[in-house]
Amino acid sequence: MCGICGKFSYERHAPVSRREIEKMARSIVHRGPDDEGYYVSGPLGLGFRRLSIIDIEGGHQPMSDASESIRVVFNGEIYNFPELRRELEGFGRVFRTLCDTEVIVLGYKQWGDEILNRLNGMFGLAIWDEPKRRLVIARDPFGIKPIYYRIEGGNVWFGSEIRTILAAGDERPEPDPTAMNLFLRYRFTPSPYTVFKGIRKLAAGTMLIFEGGGYSLRRWYRYSPEPFSPAKSEGQARDELLEIYKRAVKRHLLSDVPLGLLLSGGVDSALLLALMNLYGNSWRTFTVGYGKVFADDELADAAQTAAVFGSKHTEVLLDRRTFEEWLPRVVEFMEEPVATPSILPMFFVCERARRDVKVALIGQGPDELFGGYRRHLGTRYGPLWGGLPKWVRGSISSVVEALPRNETLKRGVRSLDTRERLRRYQQVLSLLPGDQVDGLFKSDVLPPAAGDEVLRSWEEFSDLMAETDELGGLQFIELRSTLPDELLMYADKLSMAHSLEVRVPYLDKEVVEYSERLPAGFKVRNGAGKWLHREICETFLPATVLRRKKRGFAMNVVDEWFRAAQSRKMEGMLLDPRSYIFDYLRPAAVRGLLEQHRSGASDHHKILFSLVVLEEWLRASFVAAT
Repeated sequence: MCGICGKFSYERHAPVSRREIEKMARSIVHRGPDDEGYYVSGPLGLGFRRLSIIDIEGGHQPMSDASESIRVVFNGEIYNFPELRRELEGFGRVFRTLCDTEVIVLGYKQWGDEILNRLNGMFGLAIWDEPKRRLVIARDPFGIKPIYYRIEGGNVWFGSEIRTILAAGDERPEPDPTAMNLFLRYRFTPSPYTVFKGIRKLAAGTMLIFEGGGYSLRRWYRYSPEPFSPAKSEGQARDELLEIYKRAVKRHLLSDVPLGLLLSGGVDSALLLALMNLYGNSWRTFTVGYGKVFADDELADAAQTAAVFGSKHTEVLLDRRTFEEWLPRVVEFMEEPVATPSILPMFFVCERARRDVKVALIGQGPDELFGGYRRHLGTRYGPLWGGLPKWVRGSISSVVEALPRNETLKRGVRSLDTRERLRRYQQVLSLLPGDQVDGLFKSDVLPPAAGDEVLRSWEEFSDLMAETDELGGLQFIELRSTLPDELLMYADKLSMAHSLEVRVPYLDKEVVEYSERLPAGFKVRNGAGKWLHREICETFLPATVLRRKKRGFAMNVVDEWFRAAQSRKMEGMLLDPRSYIFDYLRPAAVRGLLEQHRSGASDHHKILFSLVVLEEWLRASFVAAT
């Protein structure tokens, strides 16, 4: 796990300044405090900061082959590098290190761009092909590692974080109102957008290629899931998935430094701990929560899980005051606004974990893979809606719209009558209807149909998910858009803020590609999600763990604060006409959302917290920079 950056003058081939590359790299020293490296030659400059995990002595980057024709900077881990190494040695390739980076160098020499499809891991990387004067920048299939870039005047700047690009410029880019609209609709900014004008992020599974004085952007990961034929029996699927889980966890435990687990109170991380115990014991585990002041807290649940599996357990306790005081700093670390309350718990649990370990596994993934969210229930059973008489659908819709709160249910019902598949998914994933989000903005701020930009970025998915059922299609998009650009993005930024590598075993390529071929009935069954996943959990977990309700890292705490008017600081931002969001938004519209939420008429805690995070982002990114 590291940080990379670089610049390429692909049109004029003007010389790149080493000082500029050093400045870019030193802006991300937190990502790699152990080592730094540079390669600057003519129109190309590559920079690198290293957090040493594997082959501590031999993994210096930028890394080249013996002839120095290929150079690589790489952030992440390649979990199948031992197998790739043996395969490449069979072709006569000679390795000089024990580091996973070298399989990318020699793999590119052997297979060209196809090396990307052979990697099982998380990565943001750049490959420089000296003979062809060709630069490739790529992001892993599910976007676990981010890559940002800016193209201007025949130059490209790129890096693991936005701050590398800002470090290379004299002026800060302006906020992008279209991206702000997307953020308020989805509580994250979908690729390729960022909230900075002119700075983009590579979407998961895509690559930029610079050669011949120009560039192209294309999707290199084009996996198109097809249902198993013949179909898997329940027993087959259970046994096969368990073996895949075991292989994935074993791969993710590969490390030359101390490794632990971020443990929630739920079944997903509990299963990870049980599987980790197949290959070791007395693992370090870390949990964060708000204690007895929050009814949905999970500290006790996690402690019980740790006791069952014999881990060395540590708790981190937060309160509202700490949340409010640290929110600006955490938003600054993320660089892009992401509006989930779990960002603060993630920041602090990573800070504590880093004192004892350098690598931590997390249980992200089963909800997206196997239908663990309420929206998945609606999508699974939504096709039944079409069989109802129109007057019945109309009556039900009217009743649902009249309900206080229940915004998830309302979004789901609104989507059911939408014929176009991608737009249907868009409505399911939106916090508010598009016209309501647009109505928050002043009349002269937004371009037409700003909130629909996400549909254009999803268009290329239509052919790839043609064989998926309704639930599978939504999950296909979640794994390639919402998951990488929201949950995985802040997991990367907030762990690397403390120089901690976070790994996601459930998003192992083998796990994802297997799950995407399973039918909806193996995911959502009898009105409950994650059926097949929970079948495996029953093999390893006691009933006390299996019966726990889903909590997450205190996701609903902000809802309570807003409803009880306990968060004066956050409310104050939304009521103060001098707040920077009101350069773009209408104060009366924002005030109306807050009043509806506090009265109990609607559940707006997600959009209200999104507005708070946007205000904090504007203050951190522009006010503090002036």
